[in-house]
Amino acid sequence: MEQMSSHRSPHDAARTAAGTKPLIVAVGLGPAGEELTPQWSVSAFEQSVVGFVRTLQHPAARDLVARMATFGREVRAMDRFYEAGGSFEQVYQGIVEELVAVAGETGGPVAYALPGSPLVAERTVEMLRTDERIELRILPAPSFLDLAWDRLGVDPLSAGVRLVDGARFEVEAAGERGPLLVAQCHSPTLLSEVKLAADDLADDPERSAVILHHLGLDDELVMEVPWSEIDRTVVADHLTSLWVPANAPRIAAEVARLAGLSRLLRQRCPWDARQTHASLERHLVEETYELLEAIDALQAGGSAPSPGAVDHFEEELGDLLFQVVIHCQLASEEGWFTLADVAGSVHEKLVGRHPHVFGDVVADTAEDVAHNWEEIKKVEKKRDSPTDGIPWAMPALALAAKLMGKARSAGLAAGQGVPTSEVGIPRWPGDAGSDPAAGQADQIGDIGQADQIGEIGEVLLGIVSRSLDLGVDPEGALRQRLRRLREEIDRHCARDGASSE
Repeated sequence: MEQMSSHRSPHDAARTAAGTKPLIVAVGLGPAGEELTPQWSVSAFEQSVVGFVRTLQHPAARDLVARMATFGREVRAMDRFYEAGGSFEQVYQGIVEELVAVAGETGGPVAYALPGSPLVAERTVEMLRTDERIELRILPAPSFLDLAWDRLGVDPLSAGVRLVDGARFEVEAAGERGPLLVAQCHSPTLLSEVKLAADDLADDPERSAVILHHLGLDDELVMEVPWSEIDRTVVADHLTSLWVPANAPRIAAEVARLAGLSRLLRQRCPWDARQTHASLERHLVEETYELLEAIDALQAGGSAPSPGAVDHFEEELGDLLFQVVIHCQLASEEGWFTLADVAGSVHEKLVGRHPHVFGDVVADTAEDVAHNWEEIKKVEKKRDSPTDGIPWAMPALALAAKLMGKARSAGLAAGQGVPTSEVGIPRWPGDAGSDPAAGQADQIGDIGQADQIGEIGEVLLGIVSRSLDLGVDPEGALRQRLRRLREEIDRHCARDGASSE
């Protein structure tokens, strides 16, 4: 396809046929009346052998036909293809075949006029572009979009507007929350289908849309209406569109903006530029603990969190999210993977780990789900040992709870830590002796859960205090014991074929 260049006049463009193929010149008539029709579109008709308009159901097309009639020039309309019925694709194919046939018979140039711009939502132009029987030249014109942006006061690029065909709204707008410009809402029935396709908006009394009807004409209408009324405000026709403002920030757009910021910081900030995966480790740990603290604050002071606590929670989630984003940026610089790869892989993993949701596996309880999850992980990661995959970098107390859970699942311990005869897992203290921590411990089973939590904390704090008295690092001591426990679990499971959940 050859488009008009800046140093050639529209008259020359209409006269020149490239090679030996017949020439079709597709011209735009503008979005309203003849005052918005470019002069070069009119000139193309004046210099053509034959002129066509796709439809007379447009004021600019009727104006063009009337103008050509004053010069004794006939303009043929293609409306009969629409009137014959069939699918839109059949209509467009019939129009293209007639244009190509006439161009072949006459040698061209054949002028073909379309409402608005031939570059916007014109299927016949798309088909002509790929037709090797003819040469196609396009003379652009303003489209209804130009008038829409003006009436709405919107810059479509900065607003991130998506253009959607009204006839395909249910598919193209699925999951979208705007802003959307829904074009070619050519009938009240179609607007009703659009309304029903977004039934969640209809249930929201605050949701509205803007009807754009006959832009640029004397009866132009731009009106905001409730979503439930979009098919009852005007008698929609081929000059009707619908503006759906943004309901909420688009997730993909905001995450992409954050990823773009991480790239910019790596380029322009000396501190960010020197970071590595290793140097960011402590920041990842710090942000994680700050998030945990924010989660704890949600429950402070009652059942309903305060607005300040919610804001803090959101902020800390953002800080942790940026840690993920910056690590992905570093990885992309190495050519390893991108944020999109990470999101895609975790999506696929979660789908695979939920066969009770996306497959035919039955899991009626949370315990069933957890069991299935662990079995799938064992197969996926080809793990022989039940303790494989437990991160040793976890805090010692969290690691202890994780390993004790594995031990109990393997049948190595029961109740509150009472061991089998084979493995030396410490018993719950039964004799207080002289240890103040143990003295507290054997009282705990007789009190309520809330008090139990407090008392357990006291016991643990007492153990830490005793460790300091003895000059022992409690974290290191617990880790040392956990290494032995890990070996005991693995030996037991390897010998007896036991599995761990």
